[in-house]
Amino acid sequence: MSSPSAPPAPAPFPVPTPQPSLGHSIIPALTKLQEILSQLGEENFSIDLPQVVAIGSQGSGKSSVVESLVGRDFLPRGVKTRRPVVIQLVRKIGEEWGEFDHVSGKKFYDFEEIKKEIQLETDREMGGYNYISEKEIHLKIFSPNVPDITLVDLPGVSKVPVGDQPGDIQLKTRDLIFSYIKQPRCIILAISPANEDLTNSDALQLARLVDPEGLFLSFLLDIMDRGTDARNFLLGKVVPLKLGYFGVVNRSQEDLKFNRSVKDALAFEQSFFSTIQAYNGLSHCCGVPQLANKLNQILVQHIKAILPALKSRVNMQLVAVAKEHASFGDTEESKDGLAVKLLNILAQYSEAFCSMVEGRNRVSTDELSGGARVHYIFQSIFVKRLEEVDPCGDISDQDIRIAIQNAAGPRTALFLPEAPFEILVRRQIRYLLDPSLQCARFVYEELVKMSNRCLTEELTKYPALRRRMDEVIGNFLRERLNPAEKMITHIIDMQVCASTDKNSTPGAGGHT
Repeated sequence: MSSPSAPPAPAPFPVPTPQPSLGHSIIPALTKLQEILSQLGEENFSIDLPQVVAIGSQGSGKSSVVESLVGRDFLPRGVKTRRPVVIQLVRKIGEEWGEFDHVSGKKFYDFEEIKKEIQLETDREMGGYNYISEKEIHLKIFSPNVPDITLVDLPGVSKVPVGDQPGDIQLKTRDLIFSYIKQPRCIILAISPANEDLTNSDALQLARLVDPEGLFLSFLLDIMDRGTDARNFLLGKVVPLKLGYFGVVNRSQEDLKFNRSVKDALAFEQSFFSTIQAYNGLSHCCGVPQLANKLNQILVQHIKAILPALKSRVNMQLVAVAKEHASFGDTEESKDGLAVKLLNILAQYSEAFCSMVEGRNRVSTDELSGGARVHYIFQSIFVKRLEEVDPCGDISDQDIRIAIQNAAGPRTALFLPEAPFEILVRRQIRYLLDPSLQCARFVYEELVKMSNRCLTEELTKYPALRRRMDEVIGNFLRERLNPAEKMITHIIDMQVCASTDKNSTPGAGGHT
């Protein structure tokens, strides 16, 4: 469908100015509350805010829409999205920067560096392969120009394997998308070009499978040219949706090739909709700024709905914490008194650990643990691995024959010489190293589990101390694993040396 050739000049297309609202004040407060509860170890106390999940076919413009909402170019180009990128937008006055969960404590002020880090982290997980992974990349972006929402950029639906992609890539991609959009708090942002048949849209079909009534679905039409009239779609006359449709103008491949900025693209989008007569009167559903405001309104409505229950849960938690605090008794103690209490807690922890090793703790019928598990590792797993070692593996009759002939020199051996036996045994003893190192790692892992299970009554009162003890003990065991592996390697080397002729001398092919 084409637009009129000479449209009259309409009134300027209104662009909404962000106004302070409930969302701009309460969402950061809820996020901060969630972080505090997480630090206190309250994993079961979660505040579920909706996530906006962008879905669509490969090349449909998902990443471009996410960048437009952020107002920055920060997602890699030339490479299809291969891992979910979870982007938490935080409205904050001042500078703009990003933070990754996997790069602790570092702020990225250059968004080109953010783009490179996303690509590097994808390659660390996927290598050079064109597969997809369920492992998320978590990014926080702080800016005065963003709404307080969480966006998820998912891999696009792939119908035909390309390059080294597996044959079931379409099934894996659909399963990954379903794992996100089936969540009850998910707002689905389905994206499709406006010049394609909407009824055959992959994004719409996937979204309708989990949300047949369109209650949590908003459809985004990428209107790329003046010859596309999407008015009926935007008005919901074709496929009605509760959250409605939004029209946007993404950057074209030519724009990306010449590095057209997101800011320039948004300015062009505003100009586009203000000069096309077909979109007169549709300012509420045309353009990225309107989409951002709509998403913020959805969050505000959700927060209003959960605030009463949230307040009740916080009050109940306060009462529980107050009771726990009262059970501690008088906490005004001297430094010496606190030191004695700490030593008592450590002594109780040590006693609990020894009891677990010696089997004096509560006996479980579910699984082996503690000293019993360590005994099983040595007597069953380790022994089985040793029995699997073939003493004659990689040694052929020809190897034995050549070794005997070399040991005999120019003479014909009347009896079997000892030297070839020692040479072959030395080589085979090396096969005992891998099972021995594996046994050490299994024991290390069980000791870590034991330390995590030693939760005394006194220790439960001090969660910060508990986390610090887990950290220190974990580091201690980890630091001792390396010397243990070195010792095992040295023992194997000693066995190799012991198998040589006791009369051999250095430099003559033997060891002393």
